[in-house]
Amino acid sequence: MSGWEWVSAPLIVLGCVLACTAALGIVRFPDTLTRMHAATKPQVIGLIMVLIGTGIDLRGDANVWMLVLTALFTIITAPVVAHLLGRTAYREQRHRDGLLRVNELGDEVD
Repeated sequence: MSGWEWVSAPLIVLGCVLACTAALGIVRFPDTLTRMHAATKPQVIGLIMVLIGTGIDLRGDANVWMLVLTALFTIITAPVVAHLLGRTAYREQRHRDGLLRVNELGDEVD
């Protein structure tokens, strides 16, 4: 293994571990809002770590630009999707009121 592979392998493994913790959180958390949090935060960071590790391993190849575009698209769209999913779950009453500390959508949606 070259030096670059020693750098890229831990990034890919750590990204996969973060993706697995996101999947575990989706299965384990009790309501839609907390599952949404588990689906967006560690999943996005895990995907970006895998993409960075793969980009380091491919270095100089034209496919690296596709990895960069994938990371940028994920960074841009994940918060929007999470916001729309959370707002829809709130409107459809798919959350537990006891788990909300601050209810910022109460006046806007109701």
